Amino acid sequence: MFRITEDDRSIFRLAVPALGALAAEPLVALVDTAFVGRLGEEPLAALGVVTALLMLVFFVFFVLSFAATPLIARAVGAGDRDRASDLVGQSLLLAAVLAAAGLSVIEGAAPRLVDLMGASPEVKGAAVDYLRIRGLGLPSLLAITVGHAVYRGVGNTRTPMYITLGLSLINAVLDPVLIFGFGWGLAGAGIATVTAQTAGAAVFLYLLVTGRTGLAFRWVVPRWKDMSELAGAGSALFVRTLMLVATFTAAAGAAARLGVTQVAAHQVAVQVWLFLSLVVDSIAIAAQNLVAVRLETDRREARRLSNRMLGWGFVWGLLLAAVFWLLRGVLPGWFTSDQSVIAAAASLMPFVAATQPLNSVVFVLDGIMIGATDFKFLAAAMTGAAVLTCLLIVLAGSLAGIWWALVVLMAARLVPLALRYIRIVT
Repeated sequence: MFRITEDDRSIFRLAVPALGALAAEPLVALVDTAFVGRLGEEPLAALGVVTALLMLVFFVFFVLSFAATPLIARAVGAGDRDRASDLVGQSLLLAAVLAAAGLSVIEGAAPRLVDLMGASPEVKGAAVDYLRIRGLGLPSLLAITVGHAVYRGVGNTRTPMYITLGLSLINAVLDPVLIFGFGWGLAGAGIATVTAQTAGAAVFLYLLVTGRTGLAFRWVVPRWKDMSELAGAGSALFVRTLMLVATFTAAAGAAARLGVTQVAAHQVAVQVWLFLSLVVDSIAIAAQNLVAVRLETDRREARRLSNRMLGWGFVWGLLLAAVFWLLRGVLPGWFTSDQSVIAAAASLMPFVAATQPLNSVVFVLDGIMIGATDFKFLAAAMTGAAVLTCLLIVLAGSLAGIWWALVVLMAARLVPLALRYIRIVT
């Protein structure tokens, strides 16, 4: 297992740079959480409420990346670079439409959205302002998403890594300046993030339009075949991602109803959990490209690479579990100085650490299924797991109960994914 093979080199050439890009995105949220936590319990609670909402609003649009990546990879693998180039333009067009729709919803319905999260009166005002600021970054996020999709489709995860690390650095520098230096508090954190996202989007758009991705860029009249394939894959992945993020939103809403301390602690734990999960998801990104290309040319090689990626995912999960189990007592203090929040968050750290091997296998299986373009199955399986988990969240009366429900979510995803994997790849 631990002897490095040529298969491993193929995986790492995509996964290691993808790790940098994937880790940088949640790192922005972790940095925001750490700085905002110094402002007190209420700003951190407002950040937690809005972060859950943004997960729901933003991540459902990220399906554009997941849908476009295997379609572009398959076109490249089949030698049809003209079709791959057309998919770039179609993806940008679809992103523009989604950005206009999403921006209208966020800016127009911000107070109602915050109310739906069950935010307390002392948190609501800051949460609405922060949500509206962050909403302005949606067009940039969608442009960044298309950039990631195209580069992953052509098998280049290094360039997106550099861009994502750059925008994360911009955010990290601006956060303390705007939050504390200018005295803008939580709003300053939002402005820093949107500024960084805008810079990243500008770089991606320049590279896409000038053909630096390796695919010639051209605006073409939307073709029904391309748009229907993108929309069909996107709609199934939309349902899948909506169900996943809605579950985390329901968990944040349930935590908010328990009190300000509880939702602040939940925010800290969720950000650490997502950071660790997305780090392992780098292997899933490699799977999206490698499986999509190999299924077009060599099914046996696709199976061999898939088995290898599952093995590496489990190993990474074990390593992360061990490291963060050792750090479980000190991690909450990195994000807030409020002792009540630290104590509540510390009680959730064992969940964060112990679930890493399970999460790792689930995410890699998810990436393999996306590479195989088995989108409808992913939507159906996620819906079943989400319905069960949301029911348990409603019944939970404590933070621990909410987090046990999230453990059930991952277990309920594992079983159908594993059975489907055996059927499709083997």
